[in-house]
Amino acid sequence: MATQMAVNSGASLWGPLKELWEAVEGAIWRRQPESVHLLDLQLKKHKPSFLTLFKNPMKSAEQREKVRKASTEGIAIQGQQGVRLLPEQLISEAFILSDLFDLGELAALELLLAGEHQQPHFPGLTRGLVAVLLYWDGKRCVANSLRSLIQSRHGKTFTLDLSPELVNLTTRFTDELMAQGLTKQILNLISDVSVTREFERLQKEKGLGNEKHRKEVSDLIKECRQSLAECLFAWTCQSPLSKEDTLTLIGHLEMVTAEADGSLDSVNLALVMSFYFLALPLLTEKQYVAAVHSRLVEGQGWKLPGLQAVVQLAWALSLRALSQLPQGAALVEFTEADEALADQALLGGVFLFLTEGILGSDDFSQEEFYTRRLHSLITDFLALMPVKVKQLRNRADEDARLIHMALQMGSEPPSSLRKDLDHLMILIGEFYSKDPFELELALEFWCPSESLQHTSFTGSFLGVPLQRPPHKQVVLSKFVRQMGDLLPATLYIPYLRMLKGLASGPRCSHYCFSLLKTNGAPHGENRQAGISGSVVSWEHFFHSLMLYHENLRRDVPSADSMQYRHPPIRGITQRELDGLTAFLQLLTTIITWSENARLALCEHPQWTPAVVMLGLLQCSVQPVLKAQILHALAAFGKSPEIAASLWQSLEYTQILQTVKAPGQRQAAGIEVELNEIESICEEYPLTRAFCHLISTLVESALPVNLGAGLRAPGFQPYLDFLRDSVFLAFPTRAYRQPAEKWEVAEAVLEVFHKLLREYEPQPADFLQEMVELQGEQVPANKPPGHSLMFHLLNDSPTFSLCLNLLEEGARHLDTYAPFPGKKQLESAVLHCLCLLELALQKEVTFMDLLRESQTSLLVSPVEQLLQGVSAQSRRADHITNIARYLYHSSSNPDAAFQSAKILRRIARYPNIQARLVGDFTHDQAASEKLMAGFVECLDSEEHFFLDSDSDPEKRVGRIRHEIKIHILNLLITPLELKGPNLGLYLLGYEVKKPVSSTNLQDPGVLGCPRSCLHAILSLLQRGSEWRSGPVLTKQAPQLAELCYQVIYQLCVCPDTSGPTMRYLRTSQDFLFSHLQHLPFILLENEIAALSQMSWLMKTAAIELRVTSLNRQRSHTQRLLNLLLDDQPHTLHADGETGMEEESRSVSGFLHFGMVSKVRRRLLSVLDSIDFSQEAPELLQLDFFERAQIEQVITNCEHVNEQGHTVCNVKLLHRVLVAEINALQGMAAIGQRPLLMEEVNSILQQVVERNRVRCSLSAKRHALQSWRSLVETILTACPSELIPADQRQLIIRDLLLDLHDKVLSEDAAGELMPVVAGAVFTLTAHLSQSVLSEQQGAGPEGGSGSGFASIANSALHLILRKLLDFTLCTGGGFQRLRAHIYGALLYYLQIAQKPEKPETLQTGTSMWERLTAPEDCFSKLQRENLAIIESYGTALMEVVCRDACDGHEIGRMLALAVLDRVLSIDRQCQWLVYLCNSGYLRVLVESLRQDDAALQTLLRPQPPLLKPLYIYESKMALLTRVAKTAQGAMELLRCGLVGQLVECQVFHMLPQNDALRVFGRRDPSGFIPSPLERYRQILLPTLRLMQVILTSTTTHHQQGAAQVLQWLIVHSDVIQSILHGQDMSMGALQELSLLTAIISKTALPGTETAQERKWRFPCNRCYLS
Repeated sequence: MATQMAVNSGASLWGPLKELWEAVEGAIWRRQPESVHLLDLQLKKHKPSFLTLFKNPMKSAEQREKVRKASTEGIAIQGQQGVRLLPEQLISEAFILSDLFDLGELAALELLLAGEHQQPHFPGLTRGLVAVLLYWDGKRCVANSLRSLIQSRHGKTFTLDLSPELVNLTTRFTDELMAQGLTKQILNLISDVSVTREFERLQKEKGLGNEKHRKEVSDLIKECRQSLAECLFAWTCQSPLSKEDTLTLIGHLEMVTAEADGSLDSVNLALVMSFYFLALPLLTEKQYVAAVHSRLVEGQGWKLPGLQAVVQLAWALSLRALSQLPQGAALVEFTEADEALADQALLGGVFLFLTEGILGSDDFSQEEFYTRRLHSLITDFLALMPVKVKQLRNRADEDARLIHMALQMGSEPPSSLRKDLDHLMILIGEFYSKDPFELELALEFWCPSESLQHTSFTGSFLGVPLQRPPHKQVVLSKFVRQMGDLLPATLYIPYLRMLKGLASGPRCSHYCFSLLKTNGAPHGENRQAGISGSVVSWEHFFHSLMLYHENLRRDVPSADSMQYRHPPIRGITQRELDGLTAFLQLLTTIITWSENARLALCEHPQWTPAVVMLGLLQCSVQPVLKAQILHALAAFGKSPEIAASLWQSLEYTQILQTVKAPGQRQAAGIEVELNEIESICEEYPLTRAFCHLISTLVESALPVNLGAGLRAPGFQPYLDFLRDSVFLAFPTRAYRQPAEKWEVAEAVLEVFHKLLREYEPQPADFLQEMVELQGEQVPANKPPGHSLMFHLLNDSPTFSLCLNLLEEGARHLDTYAPFPGKKQLESAVLHCLCLLELALQKEVTFMDLLRESQTSLLVSPVEQLLQGVSAQSRRADHITNIARYLYHSSSNPDAAFQSAKILRRIARYPNIQARLVGDFTHDQAASEKLMAGFVECLDSEEHFFLDSDSDPEKRVGRIRHEIKIHILNLLITPLELKGPNLGLYLLGYEVKKPVSSTNLQDPGVLGCPRSCLHAILSLLQRGSEWRSGPVLTKQAPQLAELCYQVIYQLCVCPDTSGPTMRYLRTSQDFLFSHLQHLPFILLENEIAALSQMSWLMKTAAIELRVTSLNRQRSHTQRLLNLLLDDQPHTLHADGETGMEEESRSVSGFLHFGMVSKVRRRLLSVLDSIDFSQEAPELLQLDFFERAQIEQVITNCEHVNEQGHTVCNVKLLHRVLVAEINALQGMAAIGQRPLLMEEVNSILQQVVERNRVRCSLSAKRHALQSWRSLVETILTACPSELIPADQRQLIIRDLLLDLHDKVLSEDAAGELMPVVAGAVFTLTAHLSQSVLSEQQGAGPEGGSGSGFASIANSALHLILRKLLDFTLCTGGGFQRLRAHIYGALLYYLQIAQKPEKPETLQTGTSMWERLTAPEDCFSKLQRENLAIIESYGTALMEVVCRDACDGHEIGRMLALAVLDRVLSIDRQCQWLVYLCNSGYLRVLVESLRQDDAALQTLLRPQPPLLKPLYIYESKMALLTRVAKTAQGAMELLRCGLVGQLVECQVFHMLPQNDALRVFGRRDPSGFIPSPLERYRQILLPTLRLMQVILTSTTTHHQQGAAQVLQWLIVHSDVIQSILHGQDMSMGALQELSLLTAIISKTALPGTETAQERKWRFPCNRCYLS
């Protein structure tokens, strides 16, 4: 019994249900591999939850008693040993929760324990409030799972394209549920569960928290109800309902009520649509039809008569459709009743309810199937019931006559008039005017006529080329045309509204334009009489407009009159006003969609709509009509060519007065209308429309010379009006409709946003230019963007109002309550945020140009202005107000996105970091909320829709993804700055104490809040326990890359490294769980995958270094096993392996055939780096000059956020387009399309170049990280963890793989330097390892096959690879070859037998040495030489050339390689080549060139020592050459001694005794004293001469004579040395070498008289 009474800490009402939803989502929506089997298991486990939908576990006395005793006896918790005592407070809360939701006491306790565990995810909430959320979240998971299962069924309406196995599983499972009465359960739950009732219960028990908690609970309950309703909708879309279920659904609909505005809520809307789809595939079962028919015909009245009418109409249309099928003959008694049923529906006001109740619902336009079904309902009515439509028209005509007669007689029209046709037309207009899915269903109402067949629009209709349209389409088209014939006045406005809806769409607008065009009379025919073919035609419309204009303009008084205060509204009645407004709305719709219609109307010579409408704006007409005219002009302005002329017309007509006439006392134009008419009426349609017009015109064209000749040209007067009269005044005006306040703000801020977005600061903007105006010089206006930037870079009223708007917006959003104008407020706030972000983006360039221009303008950076004190709160909270929008990222992602961008730009500045941290931590509650906002953004789950689909859900997913990108970049940037900084605060580190004292804990432990670091780790850890690896690396590669970078930055920073690595190691086991999934392979995003691995490997290198230093042997060993093992083995539960297992796995390479090998993980990572890189093709240009384009591309290059040097494509596009626009002449205009095409090809080429550069940079970064990890393993880790023999095998594998990749034909040269560096390091470690092993093994250590652990064949292979690498690098890779030469030296050192000092015990005779067998060193040396010689003169040429010229380090190493090869070359092949090719002579002659550099070394001040090192390397090589007689003679022939004789450096022996002995030493001790430097020059020369004298035994006289010559020339220096009193080691070496040389030159018969004369003083000096 105890086990049954154990508590599930994950809450059985939440945790398992969450797992169920994840399984359903993974199988159906994410289509994860192996998910079908997991789903099957979950469905079997949770079938009772579906059968007893939303039913809670029963209460029981036994459970209550068990929970009551939990405070004294404790209670068992699953997964934990023993029992846990619970506090009394928790037990009392469990009983309250049990009573609140009527669920079992144990289940309530589980919810509370889960709430306690989840509390860090909900800052500011108690565990009880979190438990309420979890309870409803569990219900939501069940409802959503059920909906998804039903949507995945076999069906007739749609398919999710799932596997047959999965579809069969879900179909079978849901069929079983439906058979158990699922429909009734769902409808009962929808009736029983309501937000109001649940909130009353929760409020009573204090189960509701702050505003956000209330919103979240409300949303969860609403989502549960919505998902249940959509379950029925999805079922009826796919499968029929039974008779009983259908009647149950109808019974539920009978009791439905409407919202306050008369519309249906989303739940009832889904149920109504369920009935629509149910009636669509009408069953032929007579009992079913009879039952439904009788219920609808004879049933009682519904609570919503309009809804009853809608259902009756749907059923009547189904019966009519059934009557036309063969199966309908058996149901004739029902199908004949369709007319009567339709009449009942019309009496019930079906079309009015469809408009208000169905279309009025906010959720209707969000579901494509709803839209298609209502389209079918409307078109079926028109097509299947033409007689009924005719009756509607006849009745409308009759009603029109009655109304006309009543007006004639002056009486009221009859109250019994019906308006069914009006409502039908309005329904059609409203329905088709909104097309969020771009279906353009209204095309079915337009039938291409024969006269239009020549146009491009009608070449095909709905994808069907030139064929007879379907009958239904013909009927619908006929309906549109016939309704317009002899149109009664009462139907005029509804018909125009219908046309407006049917004209919505690119093709529909063209058809409507053609209809109105053909309806008109021929041009000029009876024009004067005002007669036209139809009242619904362009001819009639524009002729009427012209008449209105002609009549009204006669009444326009002078500008000084008071007509704006008392406008004479004569000439236009209210009915005419409504008609004109409807026509203008139709015109606006058509020209908005159709550019052809726009141009055709605007260019029409008789109509001139723009002129007439601008004229009407100057007349005394109502502001509403003026607003509609401005909207129509804005639609015309969408075409740039029309926009340019509209600007001039606006300026000419002075709609906004920009030029004041001389002597004019009173202002005129729209400014007066705003201040004196709209402000009094408290309605602002004209102002909003003017802002919309300016916004459209600014986007299309903004002429620089606007107003030239009458005033200073430019946009400034318009900007002044928008800023001063509209924007700055909008908060203080009165508004009849509260929402209009935010509409005005949104409209004007949209203009500002567009102006600033298009502005790029130019040097000319900061020069005060003058223009001539009526003989005077006046200052020219600046670009509008410049003016806006100036206002935003000062504490101006505009800037302050933007900040106030942000504060007010955040305050409104914090209420989580709907209010009028909420959408417009959010849009206005978004524009404010965009303005600040653009100002931050452009301020550096702006201020630099301002500084250079030396203009007397004062500006301040935005980030400093944002630190100012708010006028409302009296606190410096502007930045925190911006950050508050992150807290609302779920409901307002756009604002959160801009907020993140702004904060990211601000976080770059080091001088404000401490202030930022202070602002964020000033108030504890606000600080927690701000932190929660950042964490919530990172925690938000989106399905990573990164394609360019226009689906709103996918767009929101992309925005949330971008928010995470910006937040992570915001965290990375401050981490590189000194603490305290914003990044450290957000990541949970101490900002008031030393950062290194931080003690990171899991969320909730020791009161630790959930920080951004926890959110980042949660993102990365998701899926890391699966075989497929972390989900984030595949779904959002760029995001994963930044997450790994944050972790690396924390680990590499000295202050944060300790706490971070300790937390990752102990609490998360982060590195091991991620390294085991290396390498990350992403074919579609290779760059991001490489960057992910780079940061992870660099972090691993730090971890290995730190754990090695701290002697945490088990951690180091575990990671080494993971990276280096080549044996397949499973990890233990604790993840650690013993030393014996490690030795077995690493050394198992030697035991062939025992187990199959696997690739070492380090090698697999190397395999994943593709060394090849396709280079972009060369530009093929016809117009532009290649050299100039390349220069422009270079000028546009910059370093991006990832550190890659790339070309700014937007800037390049702007430069090239400006170049094209600057071209003059007709030829340039004619070639503009070709030029733009070439610009596009250039841009595509540059994009490809950028991609290649980023790819190469990522590969180089990955290689460098791999190299760092390898070097750390070999250098920093304890040597006993990787024994020498295993170390050699690992290095061998790494070396051979590296060479194989870099030596491939298509390997990119940019990667070679990194590889060369790695090869150098690996070879050095190989040499050290082999030598240490040989020393440990003793002289007999060599085996038959080579050295103990690594065979000679492997060493030979390495040598060949090194030599191949040397040869494959061309002349431009000399620095790279320096690494290879270093590696060669280390390699050749392996075969160099270690020298041991001889003692009496080890002394051997010469004979023993000659007859001793060849040891392993000699053998390897001989084989090495054979390999080197096999490369012939090609290798010799490269090494000799590098030894003679190039970079200093490369020359030194090349000289050292030559020295080493000559030492083992017994056949002297290299020496012969060196002599014959002239390189030896070049080296000898270069000594004279070195003389000047060497002389500078003897100055007292410490110089560069590079010439000294090169000189020593050169002398060492020459000494090696001189050790053979052949080499010595060749040196003499090359004039070596003669070159040395001419060197003046030997005369520069420091004379000052103090300077000679002590000298001026470098404080670091690295640079030797001048005397020591002199000896470093002299001693190699003396040794070289000694070797020459020793080697030239057969030609001793020649050698001795030349050496004596050197001695004679430098006799003063030699005598000074011989006379010296210094007894240091250096002085004794000088004496030793000098005496040896002098003695060897003294053989009899070799001296001349002069030489003998010189030598005697030397002997005396020596003897003295």
